[in-house]
Amino acid sequence: MSLLVPLRRLSDGVNQVAIVLCVACILTMLGISFTAFVYKLVTGSTLSWTYSLARLFLPWIGFLSMTISLRYGEHVAMTLLVRSLPRVLLTVAAGLCLAVIALFGLMLVWYGWIFFEGANQVYMVSDQIQISAKFTAIVIPISGVIILLHLVQGFDLLEHFIDDDTVIDELIETADGENRP
Repeated sequence: MSLLVPLRRLSDGVNQVAIVLCVACILTMLGISFTAFVYKLVTGSTLSWTYSLARLFLPWIGFLSMTISLRYGEHVAMTLLVRSLPRVLLTVAAGLCLAVIALFGLMLVWYGWIFFEGANQVYMVSDQIQISAKFTAIVIPISGVIILLHLVQGFDLLEHFIDDDTVIDELIETADGENRP
């Protein structure tokens, strides 16, 4: 049990790094797109490489945001159905859900690594800009490792165990505390 605490801290830290990377990718895409827009306004012609370069960040945004949403319990869940189960079956369903998530993470690592090793192509963004396909392929096994790391959070990843009344009471108390002078 003493090993879980540092692993959970590591999971939280990795999650923060993933958030920063997602924001950086989005800002980079926006910067590239804005550069193309301004260039078009100023010169009247287009930069051919901006669209191709900007879209290389989409896999990073997609896969990393998947791990972030998992960490906050924002993944697809059949909450209404699962919450209607008795507590014992709820625990079994949650365990099965975590097992499926673990299997998905393992598959991302395994097949993602095979895909990464085989990614020998080079994206010809322009004559001067050439980017290896490994740049986009590596995010697949990385996201699988992050998903597996987040599993140390256990049932906290699943919203099945959140007590709605407690959450509502906490929100009301927070709102009341903000309104007081």
